[in-house]
Amino acid sequence: MRAGSIAADARQTRVLGASTFAFTVCFAVWTIFSIIGIRIQGELGLSDTQLGLLVGTPILTGSLSRLVLGIWADQIGGRLVTAATMLFAAVATFLLSYADTYPLMLLAALGVGLAGGCFATGTAYVSRFYPPEKQGTALGIFGMGNVGAAVTKFAAPFALVAYGWQAVAEIWAAGLAVTAILFWLFTEDDPVTKKRRAEGVKPPSFRSQLEPLRNQQVWRFALYYFFVFGGFVALALWLPHYLIGVYDLDIKTAGMLAVFYSVPASIFRVYGGYLSDRRGARYVMYLTFGVSLICLLMLSYPQTDYVIHGIDGPIAFSTSMELVPFVITVFVLGFFMSLGKAAVYKHIPVYYPEHVGAVGGMVGMIGGLGGFVLPIAFGAMNDLTGVWTSCFALLFVIAGAALVWMHISIQQMERKAAGTAIADLPAFPELLGLPKSEAADTEAKSRVLTEWHPDDPGFWEGEGRAIAQRNLWISIPCLLLAFAVWMVWSVVVAKLPAVGFTYTTDQLFWLAALPGLSGATLRIFYSFMVPIFGGRLWTTLTTASLLIPAFGIGYAVQNPETPYFIFLVLALLCGFGGGNFASSMSNISFFFPKSQKGNAMALNAGLGNLGVSVMQFAIPLVITAGVFGTIGGTPQVTEEGTRLWLQNAGFIWVPFLLAATVLAWFGMNDIADAKASFAEQAVIFQRKHNWIMCWLYTGTFGSFIGFSAGFPLLAQSQFPEVDSLQYVFLGPLVGALSRAGTGWMADKYGGGRVTFWTFILMMAGVIGALYFLGMKDAPGAFWGFFAMFLLLFFATGIGNASTFQMIPVIMRKEMGRLMPGVPEANRLKHAERESAAIVGFTSAIAAYGAFFIPKAYGSSLALTGAPLAALWGFLIFYASCAVLTWAVYTRPGGLLYDIERGRARPSETAAEAGIR
Repeated sequence: MRAGSIAADARQTRVLGASTFAFTVCFAVWTIFSIIGIRIQGELGLSDTQLGLLVGTPILTGSLSRLVLGIWADQIGGRLVTAATMLFAAVATFLLSYADTYPLMLLAALGVGLAGGCFATGTAYVSRFYPPEKQGTALGIFGMGNVGAAVTKFAAPFALVAYGWQAVAEIWAAGLAVTAILFWLFTEDDPVTKKRRAEGVKPPSFRSQLEPLRNQQVWRFALYYFFVFGGFVALALWLPHYLIGVYDLDIKTAGMLAVFYSVPASIFRVYGGYLSDRRGARYVMYLTFGVSLICLLMLSYPQTDYVIHGIDGPIAFSTSMELVPFVITVFVLGFFMSLGKAAVYKHIPVYYPEHVGAVGGMVGMIGGLGGFVLPIAFGAMNDLTGVWTSCFALLFVIAGAALVWMHISIQQMERKAAGTAIADLPAFPELLGLPKSEAADTEAKSRVLTEWHPDDPGFWEGEGRAIAQRNLWISIPCLLLAFAVWMVWSVVVAKLPAVGFTYTTDQLFWLAALPGLSGATLRIFYSFMVPIFGGRLWTTLTTASLLIPAFGIGYAVQNPETPYFIFLVLALLCGFGGGNFASSMSNISFFFPKSQKGNAMALNAGLGNLGVSVMQFAIPLVITAGVFGTIGGTPQVTEEGTRLWLQNAGFIWVPFLLAATVLAWFGMNDIADAKASFAEQAVIFQRKHNWIMCWLYTGTFGSFIGFSAGFPLLAQSQFPEVDSLQYVFLGPLVGALSRAGTGWMADKYGGGRVTFWTFILMMAGVIGALYFLGMKDAPGAFWGFFAMFLLLFFATGIGNASTFQMIPVIMRKEMGRLMPGVPEANRLKHAERESAAIVGFTSAIAAYGAFFIPKAYGSSLALTGAPLAALWGFLIFYASCAVLTWAVYTRPGGLLYDIERGRARPSETAAEAGIR
């Protein structure tokens, strides 16, 4: 038995190795025009569109032939069809060397393209030697033959320069013919074909093989492959021409640099297969599309010169991607496209084990057509628009469309599956409605939690706690980074004058305030997104969106001539980070039982708020060194002669954001019961306590975030003799830690009581700050002022935790009054849903403090020459918050009075409490 297993493994290894080598040679021949086409264009005087057609013609043949070749491989065996196809392609490639006109070259190119059809035959052939749980890895190794494109790019330029393009065609043809013979000698027929011949069974008819193509699902897979494979082939063919045209490189250098795209887009396909076997093909596809969209967005932006007609004359600046960043970005793009190529073909033998050739051939055909259509489109777009980066813009649109279609389809299937017992679900949610395959068990389980009862002690201790804690500890770093990017302007604006930006104090306060304005506005929308899209997807998307302002800041601050308008836009985009808080808190509130919600949300928010302090501590350090080397750009020289890399204030967050995005997607969960439409959540606008809590939370969190945004500039303007930037990070640090560390107080003593005394403490802090500002010329005045703001930050942290603890308690109490005839379980579900919406919405309103507090400082300084008027306004506001908290919630007879003193349960109505 053991000997038989060893023999089977050896046979699998031999077949897979021979097939992969053969496909590598086929792919090298299939993409031969990517190198020799450039020389042919010069000899015949072809336009870019004509060159695109010539380069794409072999891709057309290889694509169209895949469907038929794949079916033949299923019918008569992949070994025979593969060897024969390679020999035919070798003959056509050799005859290409004798073509001397454009029509003859197009005719020869049709025959060369047969080499690309070997992918369909090889897929059907190799998959039959492996069980379903290993097919992803095996097909990933086989697909690694795409590296043949890199072989051509690396070797063909040297042969082209030494011997001419005709010699390249003849050498490649000879290599393909020899490989076909070796493939036949060192392989054997697949087990299915052997069995069929031994039993005398006729192969399935051509028509029956086409039957699965009626499924819409096959065409969706084809669109995925149109991007990951068709886009790969198109770029592999187009990049040498692009590099020569954009960066003025010679053909040998362009070919070698293009390898940095072709190699990762080929050899890492094996890892994509392995990852698909382990984590699931669907997860790999999400990862592929997400990262590809980010890379393509960066690559799509053309080199641009801007001229702004300013008051004092034209203001000019430019944007461009240099060669090194370009090569790195296409390397990353190629890597993730390689994962996607493997993931697409992992689906096929799982869904259609009896029709791998037909379905694989159809998907491969559409993907290959992408390799034909896209180079032509690239050339046509160049001719029509005159913009080199238009090719990446087109790929961005295709990837976006594929991602949207995939997600909508999966969401529909998961909604149908929500009411099905987990044990009855197929591993692929999309398999609902299709014949269930045992092979489907190899796909990763869905991340949607169809059963979630955290208030059930047995469920919580058995499995709920671990899942909730995992989601919390992934949510925290995502939120920390969101706060860091949101508030990054609070430090950047203080350094802009030092590197040559001549903005007024009021303009700088505007830049510090605008992220608060946009972040608060986005929170209004973000607060309703988790029940609509799911916390896992929304956390992933919103974390990835922070890459836009991070890159934007890094580029903009490098040129003192960058218009103020650009900085205003970037400041608004930093508001993406502010919006994340509403959705993050709403999401986490669903995971924990009521007895632990206060502490869980305090940890999420408190440690997330820590991002402000981390940013204010880290940025002054990282801008003093060239952290990213030449990739990060050159330093700016200050008036004192010191060098600053202010661009690092944006770039430093990029690797952490990428890691957090991946972590959120693969580590978090959605809760099926938490799904709700906007209309279902909009009922909170009818709840008076929603608006009262907006007022109170503005007093706590609005103060925290507003002080964080305005404190660095305020301290610097009032005490210029002190280098306050090295200390200001302590304020947000104290506020964040106090929020994370005092959540238990609200759970133990009651959020209403803690909130009331918080506002009393904040009033004392403001009075102290007014006192020390009034004597700011006295020795030690700065430290007294600083101590009062630390007290304010500490108090805001306590109040941030206590106000959020109040919300679910209030809503459970209110549901007893609003829904007296409804079973308690349903009342609890409504309370949880409305509490999550109120948490998000109140955080949205409160976030406007990040705009109004810095703006209040700026306006007070502009009108009176001092910030005292703003502080008096804060004192009056805190007094109103204290009065409102006491009158509505904590006085005898207030809504929370009995609950916080242990005299009533949150879910009881007033009448029930009286009976007790």
